[in-house]
Amino acid sequence: MSDQDQTEIRLEFAKLKQDHTDFDAAINAMAAIGCDPLQIQRMKKKKLAIKDRMQALEDKIIPDIIA
Repeated sequence: MSDQDQTEIRLEFAKLKQDHTDFDAAINAMAAIGCDPLQIQRMKKKKLAIKDRMQALEDKIIPDIIA
């Protein structure tokens, strides 16, 4: 993997990490004010999708080493 590819992956990872944090804060705020539980559940599902994407990118960055 080239340095350019790794840089792009790291940038996307950083953006997703920020999005994940933003979703977490939004979910906590929604729960605090008593929003619709279905809407909160949808937000949690989106947050989980972001986390899955972050994990996939992390797997690309860190090579598998069989010990």
